Amino acid sequence: MKRLEQVVLAADLAGTVVFAIEGASAAMHADLDLLGVLVLSFVVALGGGVIRDLLIGAAPPSAVRDWRYPALAFVTGLLTFLFHTRVAAFSAPALTTLDAAGLGLFAVAGAEKALEFRIHPFIATLMGTITGCGGGVVRDMLLARVPMVLVADIYASAAFVGAVVVVVGRRLGWPPALAAVLGALACFALRMAAVTYGWQLPKIAA
Repeated sequence: MKRLEQVVLAADLAGTVVFAIEGASAAMHADLDLLGVLVLSFVVALGGGVIRDLLIGAAPPSAVRDWRYPALAFVTGLLTFLFHTRVAAFSAPALTTLDAAGLGLFAVAGAEKALEFRIHPFIATLMGTITGCGGGVVRDMLLARVPMVLVADIYASAAFVGAVVVVVGRRLGWPPALAAVLGALACFALRMAAVTYGWQLPKIAA
């Protein structure tokens, strides 16, 4: 159990940093001030985890109970703001790669934590998906735009696949760390392949 908690914490904290950068970047592209940058850093980094924790009964959520989460999100957002010229120099592929990495980390953390709370395996996969996508949905709502998860190339689906790998791996008796690594890699690879090759889920043309 201790090893599982360490895996969840490591994935959660790493994902917090990655998504805080992504949130701060989105805020600066929307021409928000420092407060707006910090708010979006917090929301994108921790929103999905807060939703997950409330749904599985992990109250208060880790973002409230553990000071490291909000501190890490705010510090990362502040540093991104201070060094905005360097962040602005990131290419679109680099930002996509960063976002895919955060998605994989959070999908894994969400599924692992749901399993830790003895949530049904299928629901655990949904919790992994929500953890990966929840913060981005709230971000897009705050910026008054259609949530990217609803229109992007294989986004939520990639998080779901990563979570499925974690759940299946744990059911097969894999060590938590191995299941987490393989799940994150599966999510990352699918998301990057979707962007590279333009894969999308079916939709009705207007």
